[in-house]
Amino acid sequence: MTHTIAENTDEALTPRRRTLVKAAAAGAVLTPLALAAGPARAAEVPLFQHGIASGDPLPDGVLLWTRLTPSAEAVPGSGKGPATEVSWEVAEDKDFARIVVRGSTTSSAQSDHTVKAEVRGLRPATAYWYRFRSGETLSPTGRTRTAPAHDEDSAGLRFGVVSCANWEAGYFSSYRHLAARGDLDAVLHLGDYIYEYGHAEYPTDGVVRTHVPAHEIIGLADYRTRHGSYKTDPDLLALHAAHPVIAMWDDHEFANDAWAGGAENHTPGTEGDWAARQSAAKQAYFEWMPVRPSVAGTTYRRLRFGKLADLHLLDLRSFRSEQVGIGNGEVDSAERTLTGRKQLDWLKAGLSASDTAWRLVGTSVMISPLAFGSLPAELLAPLAELLGLPKGGLAVNVDQWDGYTHDRSELIAHLRDRSIRNTVFLTGDIHMAFANEVPVKAGSYPLSGSAATEFVVTSVTSDNVDDILNVPANTVSTVAEGAIKLANRHIKWLDMDAHGYGVLDVTPEASQMDYYALSDRADPAATASWTRGYRTLSGTQKVERADSPVR
Repeated sequence: MTHTIAENTDEALTPRRRTLVKAAAAGAVLTPLALAAGPARAAEVPLFQHGIASGDPLPDGVLLWTRLTPSAEAVPGSGKGPATEVSWEVAEDKDFARIVVRGSTTSSAQSDHTVKAEVRGLRPATAYWYRFRSGETLSPTGRTRTAPAHDEDSAGLRFGVVSCANWEAGYFSSYRHLAARGDLDAVLHLGDYIYEYGHAEYPTDGVVRTHVPAHEIIGLADYRTRHGSYKTDPDLLALHAAHPVIAMWDDHEFANDAWAGGAENHTPGTEGDWAARQSAAKQAYFEWMPVRPSVAGTTYRRLRFGKLADLHLLDLRSFRSEQVGIGNGEVDSAERTLTGRKQLDWLKAGLSASDTAWRLVGTSVMISPLAFGSLPAELLAPLAELLGLPKGGLAVNVDQWDGYTHDRSELIAHLRDRSIRNTVFLTGDIHMAFANEVPVKAGSYPLSGSAATEFVVTSVTSDNVDDILNVPANTVSTVAEGAIKLANRHIKWLDMDAHGYGVLDVTPEASQMDYYALSDRADPAATASWTRGYRTLSGTQKVERADSPVR
């Protein structure tokens, strides 16, 4: 990784309390078209054609990211191009009249010409603008925001929430709509930021645009190239330029249904050693994402947002045991783990020690139990395909916490026995939206009580049941959703049809997830509309429907 040197200007950087008025996004960032370096500039070097990004906000700083193209041959994954100095600056205004921090670093082929700058010395809960420079070439301008001070009584926080963005399945309109909002503190990406598949291997109902490279990605150059391709999407570029992104990985940053020693979509005989592939995927991820590199090679970490909330981000791929088949009693074995012992102890300790009003947990796979009642045969098969379950009968999704019940039981018992309140799990992965109460014992719920709540967001583009069936939206919901709720009394709402995103609003009184659906994932100009809102009131561990989105 690169090293940076920061210097503060003479302007005082004293903390100030956050106001409820936030800057409008329209004045903060460039338009999506302006962010992408077009073909007319292809001959110019250096170029910042993969945009800029910020992430992991702290009260006094933030992580900045960009990628330089120092020469025509220095394309992602090439290993080519000269080492080049890159400077950066952070300002209090979009015109950079009041620059508060500067620094410089070096872009080199060793890190695929990606660079990161760990900026400190900023004020809490404050918007800043930033940009990079190489020679006479300026990058696009980005807007970021620091977290509230640890002891601040924040009146509210608001996060965009997304997961599962398959390039070939559609356009990233969800990112465009979130980029246009001026009221977000950050965007939480819950995993499957990229997909590893080769061309036309997935989705199931037609390819909207083609993956680069066209083959399944396996080696370091492949993963770098795929990340670089994603960061040419104008909506993704706009999202990163508008808001800090807090990201964690799931399986498709590696391969489908990944676990510590392999993956469903990895064949050692023809695709090499899994450890080498996993290492390559992790290296490319930390190079290309605005995530602080970890010595342990993991994304589990904790961020705090004043006295209002702390956010625990999990890595549920690096340490997990291999998935077992449905009906296999080993799902209950104490010898099997989803989190790994160290991470589970870290999470439990963090939840116990938390003194914030809310404890948010980013979990890439659903923690709430999911069983299926009697469904028509025409719906059983596509659900099985979507969830990775056998078509002969659905009991649990063994890739989720359902396949690792000992870890889940231990965590839920910890919440119950320590009387830890206001824990909200934030989840992606399943390509459907849910509002759940996390039961102490699903079989006797609601008599057994709820230990936490869970909001699951649907996919940005990746296939849901309607896509697998190739039928119009809402075709499935009239039949299947009622049956699932009947079989799972802790599931208060689900949407099996939509693609879109969520917006989580957190106040001392309640946490509310507003669910937004896209008009058409295959339309680059897709509109978005609010479909439902669910909230959990402080101290209840229950969810209830909200009449309108939080304004």
